[in-house]
Amino acid sequence: MWKGPKPTTAICTSTPDSITVRGHDLVEDLVGQTSFTEMMFLCVMGRRPSTAETAIVDAVMVILMEHGLTPSALATRLVYASSPEAMQAGIAAGLLAVGNNFVGTMEGAARLLEEIVADPAGVEAAARRLAEEHRAAKKPLPGFGHPIHRPDDPRTPKLLAVAEGHGVPGKHIAALRNLGAAVDEVYGRHITINATGAIGAVLCEIGVPAKIMRGFAVVTRAAGLVGHIREEQETPAGIYLCGEAEHLIPYEGEGAS
Repeated sequence: MWKGPKPTTAICTSTPDSITVRGHDLVEDLVGQTSFTEMMFLCVMGRRPSTAETAIVDAVMVILMEHGLTPSALATRLVYASSPEAMQAGIAAGLLAVGNNFVGTMEGAARLLEEIVADPAGVEAAARRLAEEHRAAKKPLPGFGHPIHRPDDPRTPKLLAVAEGHGVPGKHIAALRNLGAAVDEVYGRHITINATGAIGAVLCEIGVPAKIMRGFAVVTRAAGLVGHIREEQETPAGIYLCGEAEHLIPYEGEGAS
């Protein structure tokens, strides 16, 4: 039996002739006056975004929407090839791949930046400590490295410039740059700050908690996956990928010739 306080919601309510979202009349206050990005921010954060916040979230959403045949896109295409009657199944399969290795790493990056900003030892010392700890433990450093974009991820400076151009405080961006410098020194080579590292920094700058950041990736990646399904409808690749896997991954088990 439930023993806590009775749950409530502050997101939405409706009557026979009205719908209220976060205190705003959907029809009179929001439709035709609010963009999708602004509406999403309102629903998630509980307040209307400023012009700067809208521009930063827009940039984040554009950057994350598409990156080719990544695991999420492949999952979507393969599941859609198997169940074309259920588009949502393919999209859901792709969204399940928004994890700690791909797309969702802004969450881990943001937590590191929050730790650096809060460390009484100072930004440089905290960044150095985290770089040393991750290298010693041989742990992946969220927000760093990329299999394609080397030596640098072209998305990172653009996103940071958008945020700085809109006058964000800059503490988390500074933490990211300090961490990047410390990583290069500790690892003895340059490691790119990837897009999710930059996203973690700029979303922190506008007050988005690390624990909800992956949700922004889920929203925008869903739109990108609809694009992959549309292409799959016109020029199918899922079955082709299955056939290629048979050739590219040979059987070496019992009875192999």
